[in-house]
Amino acid sequence: MTLRLNRRHFLAGSAGLIAMHPFSVNAATGQAHLRLMETTDLHVHVFPYDYYADKAVDTVGLARTASIIEGVRAESTNSLLLDNGDFLQGNPMGDYIAYERGMAEGDMHPVITAMNTLGYDASTLGNHEFNYGVPFLMKSVAGAAFPVVSANVIKEMGATPTQDTTLLPPYTILERTLTDGTGAAHPIKIGLIGFVPPQIMNWDRKHLEGNVQARDIVATARAYVPQMKEQGADIIVALCHSGIGEANESDGMENAAIPLAGVDGIDAILTGHSHLVFPSSNYDDWAGVDVTAGTINGKPGVMGGFWGSHMGLVDLLLERDGNGWRVLSHTSEARPISRREEDRSITPLVADYAPVLASIQDIHDETLSYVRTAVGKTDAPLHSYFALVADDPSVQIVSNAQTWYIADQMVGTAYAGLPILSAAAPFKAGGRGGPEYFTDVPVGDVAIKNVADLYLYPNTVRAVKITGAQVKLWLERSAGMFNQITPGSSDAVLLNPDFPSYNFDVMDGVTYQIDLSQPAMFDREGAVINADTNRIVNLSFNGAPIDPAQEFIVATNNYRASGGGSFPGADGSTVIFEGPDTNRDVIVRYIVDQGTVSPRADANWSFAPMAGTTVIFESGPAGAQYADSVAGMDITPAGNSDTGFALFRIAL
Repeated sequence: MTLRLNRRHFLAGSAGLIAMHPFSVNAATGQAHLRLMETTDLHVHVFPYDYYADKAVDTVGLARTASIIEGVRAESTNSLLLDNGDFLQGNPMGDYIAYERGMAEGDMHPVITAMNTLGYDASTLGNHEFNYGVPFLMKSVAGAAFPVVSANVIKEMGATPTQDTTLLPPYTILERTLTDGTGAAHPIKIGLIGFVPPQIMNWDRKHLEGNVQARDIVATARAYVPQMKEQGADIIVALCHSGIGEANESDGMENAAIPLAGVDGIDAILTGHSHLVFPSSNYDDWAGVDVTAGTINGKPGVMGGFWGSHMGLVDLLLERDGNGWRVLSHTSEARPISRREEDRSITPLVADYAPVLASIQDIHDETLSYVRTAVGKTDAPLHSYFALVADDPSVQIVSNAQTWYIADQMVGTAYAGLPILSAAAPFKAGGRGGPEYFTDVPVGDVAIKNVADLYLYPNTVRAVKITGAQVKLWLERSAGMFNQITPGSSDAVLLNPDFPSYNFDVMDGVTYQIDLSQPAMFDREGAVINADTNRIVNLSFNGAPIDPAQEFIVATNNYRASGGGSFPGADGSTVIFEGPDTNRDVIVRYIVDQGTVSPRADANWSFAPMAGTTVIFESGPAGAQYADSVAGMDITPAGNSDTGFALFRIAL
C-alpha cells in the first residue's frame, strides 16, 4: 500500500529556491515545513454557482478554493492537497450525472476531473459517496489520478480489521522528498488513512446491505496505524469524514474525531461531515479541543467548512529524528473564500482559478439545461422561510406528493385500508447554510431545479407501519427543534441551534400542537432525557383524539425509515414498502400529474398558546414579504442579527 508519486508543487529542490517560499525560511538544518491543505464536503460544488437559484454566487466553489490552494503552493516548499470526502453528491450537477448522463466504464465524473486538474494528492470517502450506489461510486473514483482511501468500509470482514478486504485501499503511504531550511533534500513517508461514519449502513441500506459492511472508526484506526508504522510511515494523517463530537469514545460513533485523534501514532487529523469550521468559535469551550492551539485531543486538526467555503490548512514543522521525522510544532487555520459584511453583502476574497472552471465547463452548461426544464406550475409561492415555526408550503408539497404516491402503491395490498400519514422535514431552512439558504419559488413554472431545491437529497420513498402511540413519540422527537420556553417570557430564543432542520419532521394527516413550556423528551442524538414530558398535545386524527393502538402507514424516506435521526417507530423493523423511486422523482411526477399545484400549508400543527409570551427566531431577510401570510401565526419583524439573518417575533 505504498504509493510512489511526485506531485507538482511538492518539491522546490534547491536552496536557491527557498527565497521564493517565505513560509519555509524559519526551518533550520534538519527541519522542514509541511503544509497540509484540506477541502471537505465539496458536494459537487466546483463552479461558484447556485443551481437551485440559477445564479452565480461568491460563497461556494472549488474554483474559488483553488485560488487559495495555488497561493499556498506558491509560498510553500513542501505541501500536500487532500480531500476529506462527500464530493460526489449534493447539488444538481451530481444528480445530472447520476440520473441523466450516467457513469459508464471509463467515464469521468466532473468533480474528479476538477480535482485531477488541481492536482490532489489523496482523498477519502464521505457518507454521501454511497448515495448513488457502489457501482456508481467505483466508476467515479476510478478516474481519480490520486489515491482514494477508506479503512472501515469492508467487502469481506476478517477476524481483525487488518484482515479485512476493504472496498478501497484502507491507507496509502506517499514517498516524498522534503527540502529542509538549508535546501537539503530528505526522504519522507507520509501515511494517509481514511474513515467514514459507520452509519452509512443505515443511511444507504438499500445500496449497501449485502454488498459492504462498516467498522467502528477508532477501533479500525488502532488496528491499522501500527501496520502503517511497520511499513515505514514517518508521520500519519487521518482523513476523517467524521465530525467533532463527544470527547469520550463509544462504539460506532458517527462523530469520532476526538477519540480518533487520540490514537497513538496519528500526527494530524483532517475532519469534516459537520459542515462547520475548525478552528473557530463554533468549538469554543468544547471538551477535547483547543480552538486557540488548533488541536483536537492534542493533535493538530482542521475542518474546512463545506462546498468549498474554506480551505483547511495545517502547518507542520517537522524535525529529523534519526532516520525519520517527528512533529516539532504546528498551526491550524481555515481560510475562507468570502466575507459577509455588516450590511449582509458578500465580499469575495479570491477570484476563480480558470483551469478548474475550464475543465468541466461543458458539464456546467449541460447541468444548466437540465435544471431549467419545467415540469409544471404552482399557483402559490413555495418558500421555507418559516418552515421551522409554522406549517409551510415547501414542506406541504413534499408531504402531498408522498401521500399521493404511497396511496397508489398501497392499492391491492394487505395495507390498503390503513390511514396514510406523511412525514417531511425542511432541508433549506437557514441555520449553518446561512441567511440565503432557503427555498423560494415564485408563482409560475416549476422546474427540476425547483424540485431539487425542495428536496436536496436523493433519498428513496419508503413507508412504515406504526401505532398512534409511536406517532406521538415520532412528533416528540421532532419537537426537539425548540428550546423550552418559560410562560410570560419576553423574546425568548425559540430554535435550538444544535437540532438539524432535516430532523424536524412535520406529520400530515393528523393535527397537533406543541407545548413549548414542556422540556424536550429526547436529546439531539435521540436518547430519552425526559420520559414523562408531553410537548405534543391535542394530537388528533379525523377530529378525534388519536387512538394509541390504531395502526397508521407513514410515508417517509429511506434515511428516516432505516433509523436516520433515531425516531421512534423508524428503526428499519417497521418498513412495509420500499419504493424504487426517489422522493424527488415522486415530487416531479406529482407535479406533472397535477399540472398546476396549490401547495398552501393546511396549518395542521401550531404552538399551544402561552399568554403574554413572545419568542424570537432567525430567518432569511427575504422572508419578510411572506410574514403576514402565515396562517394562524402572529409573526412580526424584530430587527437583524449580526450574522446576516433577519429576526422575527412570534406572540404565542
